Amino acid sequence: MSDFEGLVAAVTGGASGLGKAIADELAGRGARVYALDLDASAVTAPHTGIRCDIGDDDSVRSAIAEVVADAGRLDIVIANAGIGAQGDVEANDDAEWTRVLNVNVIGSARTIRHAMPHLKQSPAPAVVLTSSIAAWAGLPQRVLYSASKGAISAMTLAIAADCLPFGIRVNAVAPGTANTPWVGRLLDSAADPDAERAALEARQPSGRLVQPEEVAGAVAYLASPRSASSNGVILAVDGGMYSLRPRRE
Repeated sequence: MSDFEGLVAAVTGGASGLGKAIADELAGRGARVYALDLDASAVTAPHTGIRCDIGDDDSVRSAIAEVVADAGRLDIVIANAGIGAQGDVEANDDAEWTRVLNVNVIGSARTIRHAMPHLKQSPAPAVVLTSSIAAWAGLPQRVLYSASKGAISAMTLAIAADCLPFGIRVNAVAPGTANTPWVGRLLDSAADPDAERAALEARQPSGRLVQPEEVAGAVAYLASPRSASSNGVILAVDGGMYSLRPRRE
């Protein structure tokens, strides 16, 4: 499949986890992929690694400029990078709220903002953000993280509306609990990792964690020029967690 042939994509958080899976999927479909990550040295071929801290405006501006200077264009932006947070509403102080929202919400906004002049010049521009099931479902001990992802979903729709005159499509994926290194670290820190994994798997109607490749396939669909009528979509990739209510036997 080569629906991305000739197109240039920038994927934030592209060195590992969902970001790497997305970068691999886009490259496999013909895109030239730049993985923007705090650890650019961890980016593997065929992707080009560029150091980028989405929590810092100058770093994002520089990274986007480096992509365009090297490739001559920018067609697709995957605003994927983010950080986690645990706890109820009492658990995190103002400093932690500011840190997480700066990365997850403002970081995604500044990535898109600096890409906009170049996307306006593209024949097939698309933006895909990474939201979460946490934006829709009340998950325990995830107040701050849920707030950040709820903002991502709302922001996706607002940006999509503003970008209509420019022909730039803006969508998001909302994964369920995915089998990523971050989730792996959460499991490792649990008192009983096996029991915690079983609980997370049982929470999803599919009975298993979402695989990064499944999220990557959804991102590729939303970003593809073949999906020209998909705009302002929040696409759940969660094994039915948001929409299904199976009866437990």
